[in-house]
Amino acid sequence: MRNAKTLEYGFSNEEFEIRVERAQELLYENKLDALLTTIPANLRYFAGIDTHFWESPTRPWFLVIPLSSDPIAVIPEIGEKLFRKTFIKDIYTWPSPNLKGDDVTPLKSILETLPNRFGSIGAELGKEMSIRMPALDFGLLQDNFNFDIVDGSPLIWALRTVKSFNEIKKIEKVAQIVSEVFAQLPTVISTDDSERDVANIVKIEILKRGADNVPYLPVVSGVGGVSQIIGNPTNKLISTGDFLFIDTGATFDGYFCDFDRNFIVGTAPDELKRANEILWHATEEGIKNLVPGAKTKDIWKKINKKIEDFGFMIQGDGRYGHGVGLQLTEPPSISSFDNTIIQENMVLTIEPSLEYKPGKLIVHEENIFVSKDGPVLLTKRAPKELPSIS
Repeated sequence: MRNAKTLEYGFSNEEFEIRVERAQELLYENKLDALLTTIPANLRYFAGIDTHFWESPTRPWFLVIPLSSDPIAVIPEIGEKLFRKTFIKDIYTWPSPNLKGDDVTPLKSILETLPNRFGSIGAELGKEMSIRMPALDFGLLQDNFNFDIVDGSPLIWALRTVKSFNEIKKIEKVAQIVSEVFAQLPTVISTDDSERDVANIVKIEILKRGADNVPYLPVVSGVGGVSQIIGNPTNKLISTGDFLFIDTGATFDGYFCDFDRNFIVGTAPDELKRANEILWHATEEGIKNLVPGAKTKDIWKKINKKIEDFGFMIQGDGRYGHGVGLQLTEPPSISSFDNTIIQENMVLTIEPSLEYKPGKLIVHEENIFVSKDGPVLLTKRAPKELPSIS
């Protein structure tokens, strides 16, 4: 997996065709006549379409995968030439934004031409999915429609949670880039820097090494620990005694890595050292149990047991990891309530957390792909001891 420096962008048409064929097999198994996708990650997965134009919410884009025919793109006119670069051949456009009407009638017209075998079309209605069109337009689509629109997200996740070799290589590339940046960070930041300075240094170094984007970058610091781990960086200067938490969701060719690293400015207090060591071992426990056939909730239990062995009680039902890929977080959840069976070629995070004293939180996280022989780290493993910043 270490030939990432020569990694090319995109995928072959054959890989996209395989994805569509697998989707059609699942459509038949689930008695669906088509799959309707609208969100950027799904259009990228099935068609390879990528554009910063997603930042504009004005126009909906639709990709339809029928049960037994080629995919159909139903898109605004502005996107036609871009879509012509993909393997999709059936492309229908309309002038959008449609100030005199709605943006869903063209889609409805196309869907009503499809063979109606089962009477249902799957859409992005379930967990960790959303429909990227106005709710009023979605209502219009369902009015006097020949099909029932039902949840197709389990089908989509069945495909996307198991990665191809090329997908895994992209995740590994960006994970290795970010690992290198984290490893050298103590030598390039100091107490003269603010959280915002640290975030900018991290982002610039990640991009210089070949990543495409860093959409997610919380930087949080506090004396002896932090109380939250999702806040944006501030102008607060890091200072001696601060615990520094940095989480990073960076991408290469649309694929995310997602992991954090922890640092101490100066010398860590004993309670923080111990909490860090506990989570390092808890992370090891999660990694070694991430094997084909394991259940996510059983992995969660084993991580919790390891934390309990060090004298801490279970701290709720929060998850200890998740899938990662075209989105920062994907199913499954490594949690007490998720019964997913781990499969070969899944890519997941192991992410235990611990509130080691009131209001003081620490998190460890690594990215792993599941090979037939067991877990393979895509990140460079965090050190057992907290790296120190002088």
